[in-house]
Parts: sequence; structure tokens; C-alpha cells
Amino acid sequence: MSTVRDMIRKKGSEVFSIPPDATVHEALVIMAKHNTGALMVVTGNKVEGILSERDCVRRVDLEGRTTKNTKVSEIMTSKVIYVEASQQLEECMALMIDKNIRHLPVYDGSELLGLISVRDVLKEVVDVQKFMISQLEHYITGGGR
Repeated sequence: MSTVRDMIRKKGSEVFSIPPDATVHEALVIMAKHNTGALMVVTGNKVEGILSERDCVRRVDLEGRTTKNTKVSEIMTSKVIYVEASQQLEECMALMIDKNIRHLPVYDGSELLGLISVRDVLKEVVDVQKFMISQLEHYITGGGR
């Protein structure tokens, strides 16, 4: 099966980020603009955390805060779970299910390569399975002789 690196090569490695002192409103504007469900929270080159749409709903709206008066650092997840680029997609899927998370930063050593979502992983797994099925059908029917 494919590795996370393979998937990042296909989908692209662009990572959207925001500084921890920005407001949640600013974060939501960036998420909407780029149609993404999470942002890396970064100071300089250092990852401070991750902020998801789920964080915004649960830690702002449900706690009676406002997006314009709440800083990203107040609601972000600071203990970021991540994967290495060499890991298999099955491992990522299992981790996402086990930890109930939808986004995983991807590192190659100390370098942030990208951010993957559960949707990205599912799409890749389905694409690999479709390819395998088509190859098996081709083999069974004797195609190409």
C-alpha cells in the first residue's frame, strides 16, 4: 500500500498556517478562503499547535466566547499528533480512528511536509483498491494477450 509521502506528492504539500496571537475569526477566514478544515499554528518555523474547525465550534461557541475576541493560542491543540512521511496509509487511518482526529501533519524528520485529512486518506485508500481490483479483473479475464 501507499505511504504518506506518496499521497503528499499527489495532493500537494501546501500547508496553511496562522500565528498563535491571531484571532479565531482570522483563522476561520483563512480556512474558508482555502477550503480547509485545519491550520497549523506557527511562530516563525516552529509549530506551536493545530487549530481545526471543530476546535472553533467546541471551544468558542459552546463556551460563550466570540471569534473576534478569542486568540488562536487559547483554543488550539498544542500537543500535535503527527505522522512520518514514510508511514503506511493504514497506520494513518488507524491513528486517526483511534485518536478521533481528522487532520495529521506529515513530517520528514524535522521538516513539515504537509497536512493530510481523513478525506485525503480515504480517497487514497479507495484509489489504491480500485487499481488493485482493475488489475485483478484484467488478470482473471486474460486481458492484454
